[in-house]
Amino acid sequence: MVIFNDETFEERLIFRLTRLNVLSVVVSLSIIFTVLTFLLIIYSPIKEYIPGYSSNYERESLIRLNIMADSLQRELDRKDLFFESIKNIIEEKEFEEPSEFHETENTDYDNIELKKSIEDSLLRLEFESQSLHNLYFSEANETIEQNKVSIRNLSFYPPVVGIVTSKFDLSKDHYGIDIVSKHNSAIKAILDGTVVFSGWTLETGYIIALQHQQNIVSFYKHNSVLLKKEGQIVSAGEPIAITGESGEISTGPHLHFELWHNGVPVNPEDYIIF
Repeated sequence: MVIFNDETFEERLIFRLTRLNVLSVVVSLSIIFTVLTFLLIIYSPIKEYIPGYSSNYERESLIRLNIMADSLQRELDRKDLFFESIKNIIEEKEFEEPSEFHETENTDYDNIELKKSIEDSLLRLEFESQSLHNLYFSEANETIEQNKVSIRNLSFYPPVVGIVTSKFDLSKDHYGIDIVSKHNSAIKAILDGTVVFSGWTLETGYIIALQHQQNIVSFYKHNSVLLKKEGQIVSAGEPIAITGESGEISTGPHLHFELWHNGVPVNPEDYIIF
């Protein structure tokens, strides 16, 4: 089979047709069309138009009818039991309580042995060690429970004046808030405290951390300049750093502020007005 150009009589395509070639092409096309038709019927609504094939609506209706029939059967059984009980009362017959209402055997609770699990022991150890290394105590003989006062009663100083652009979100591992303020704004301590960390990290740049009373720790990250060193005591409202965008994960000049209480991050917006 040769295809020519009508004007130049140039040979364009040449096919050598044999019985085997024709048979192979016909069989291949038949298989391809059969598979495509099979897939089209399975994965499309066309199958609902095939005689004898039930539609999705019919199957859903059948399921609803089965559920309704089961409910009606249970209701009929309850009514039969009710009428049978009334009949026994009228005829002064002994009323036999159904087996489903029989009381279970009494359990001997005196023989139950309680054992401490490993998880319970670890939880107790973690809870007892939370306040083990607190830096602030009002008196030497004061117990930890006596020193626990709600942090809502404390007067926090806003670390910086600005707009909160990123909220506190534990699900995204964002343990603080991001505050955008004016360029080179002074960052101030929220409470009286001691500088426990003042240095540089690759991800968050210049960081300063303060330990406050009631086991409160505050973190100030992505600063451009640190004004305090470790071990220095600062007062509430005292400048401790300058805002910036240091660190690899910073997307612009802002302050990332975190507030931790008893080793757990809390939402700063619940206690401080920004």
